[in-house]
Amino acid sequence: MAGVSTLAVLSFSCKGKLGQAAAINLAETPVQTVERMFAVQSKNGLLDARMEAPVMERYDNDTSSYECFPKGVSLYAYTPDGRLETIIVADNAKHITGKGKSGSSKSEVWEAFGNVIVHNVIKQETMETDTLYWDREAAEIYTDCYVQLYSPDGYMQGTGMRSDDHARNAILHNPFNSYGITGRDSTAVVIDSVNFIGPLLRK
Repeated sequence: MAGVSTLAVLSFSCKGKLGQAAAINLAETPVQTVERMFAVQSKNGLLDARMEAPVMERYDNDTSSYECFPKGVSLYAYTPDGRLETIIVADNAKHITGKGKSGSSKSEVWEAFGNVIVHNVIKQETMETDTLYWDREAAEIYTDCYVQLYSPDGYMQGTGMRSDDHARNAILHNPFNSYGITGRDSTAVVIDSVNFIGPLLRK
């Protein structure tokens, strides 16, 4: 009798665990998790880009493979001669790679969300927005959201932005309530007052 009772308990225990395993949605479960991620990319022996993130989670399904960065990400891009040129930081990000019919890479897009900051170190331009996309194949970053642009030439804001992926030629679409510096010398700065609403306090 003792043996029968033990077998019954074991059978119940295994059944419970199998039920829990069957309830797991594999499509929503990361196949890989990396903490304190640090990755670099080089060209011709010089640093081209680097990425840092507290956590990276990789997911895979039939149509796409993607990585999530739920605790934020920092991206650094360099000039061909190895100088730091562009910094992009965000509270959250996602890297999506589409798959062809044979499983080969088809497309690649980065999405960044929450307090996205794009800073071109060389031009001393900084853009702030809530959502940013990077199409790697087109070498373009863009957004249709509200954008603030700070530069040595003044301040701009608008909805929508397009630029190359190093933020060298950012263009704001539908700008409004902006101001620009029209003159500068060693003693004074003259500001165009057209549509000037004053500088906004940065967070």
